[in-house]
Amino acid sequence: MFKKGEIYLAKLNPKKGNEVGKIRPILIYQTNLLNDCQHPTTIILPLSTILIDNTYPLRYRVNKRDKLEKDSDILCDQIRALDNQRIIPNLIATLSYKEILEIDKHIKIVLDIRG
Repeated sequence: MFKKGEIYLAKLNPKKGNEVGKIRPILIYQTNLLNDCQHPTTIILPLSTILIDNTYPLRYRVNKRDKLEKDSDILCDQIRALDNQRIIPNLIATLSYKEILEIDKHIKIVLDIRG
């Protein structure tokens, strides 16, 4: 179904406090082991078109491509699991392996994972 590194739209409402909401692009972040067995939820990272420079490791910038119409920041500090029914299954874009490795570095810092 979904693959790590793919970008889709998802319904993130209702939002609470400082969470991002509305329908917006999200990055599929969980392992393909769970994606391939049709796990009912998916770990994602939301994207924002409000670009803020010098926010390492909280954000990772991706350039517009395919159906991603604007440059966007991946919000590495907004990791969440979504029910798969919230994800609109029309592929927008796919990140490169190198980009996924860079996001992994950001996430390891945000979650204090060493190694």
